[in-house]
Amino acid sequence: MTEIFETFSDALMGFTLPGRSARGRMVRLEGVLEEVLAAHDYPAPITHLLGEALVLVALMGGLLKGEQAQMTMQAQTNGGIVSLLVCDYRDGAVRGYADFDGERLEKLGANPPLTALFGEGHLGITFQTEGRERYQGIVPLEGDSLAAACESYFSQSEQIPTLIRVASRAGAGERTAAGMLIQHLPEGEEGRERLHIRLDHPDWEHVAILAGTISHDELLDPALSLEAIAWRLFHEEEEVRVQTGTMVSRGCRCSGPHYEAVIARFPPEEQTEMRGPDGIIAVDCAFCSRTFALLI
Repeated sequence: MTEIFETFSDALMGFTLPGRSARGRMVRLEGVLEEVLAAHDYPAPITHLLGEALVLVALMGGLLKGEQAQMTMQAQTNGGIVSLLVCDYRDGAVRGYADFDGERLEKLGANPPLTALFGEGHLGITFQTEGRERYQGIVPLEGDSLAAACESYFSQSEQIPTLIRVASRAGAGERTAAGMLIQHLPEGEEGRERLHIRLDHPDWEHVAILAGTISHDELLDPALSLEAIAWRLFHEEEEVRVQTGTMVSRGCRCSGPHYEAVIARFPPEEQTEMRGPDGIIAVDCAFCSRTFALLI
């Protein structure tokens, strides 16, 4: 008897539609999201924003191959309410942090639009392959969500038709974020050579229409597996292939030895300036809200 695996939360699920030359990823974050958010007392608008960002880095980072491949997403503004939002993904581990002006944020209400948070901001997306090759794209923070900006990245920088849907929910003792990414890859092409793909390709139009029917409730439903969602959307296709994906975890890479190695690169006189009266260098990690006391 063949054992059937289903993916519900804190794991990536991949799928392909061979007959339509499309591939996709889905993820639902529950426990991992709680762990990341627990490092800081974020208000509701930032919780939703960071939840969406973590889902996006998991979806996009999950496209990479190789144990050391990494994807980083960073949003910045000059004078915006959110001055910095940074998340990354490596080997199934995600981390994220947001810096914002709390007083200005309180005046916006419970559900501020993206433009109110970032103003004329930009989103930088960096992929680093297993061979340490790096490539980056920067797009304006336009539209009504970070997902829309990421779609623009794939269209402008990669020229790959891409549809992304993200949902988040924060209730009493319950915070969940989930999403789906699907792309058109004609003739099974892979890598950055996928250029000059037309958005009006009939296969892509068909897939995008079906994928666009996904609802927030379906993405967030803890009783509905990601495989079941894929089947609901594409059950009329000739073939839907699903792949058990990578488990997702919270992964802050900070440690005493890491920071000691970083500080050791500074000249001795600069290290002296970093020390407090007790001779200890205190280093704060924004991602996990830990402080490391280093005696170098």
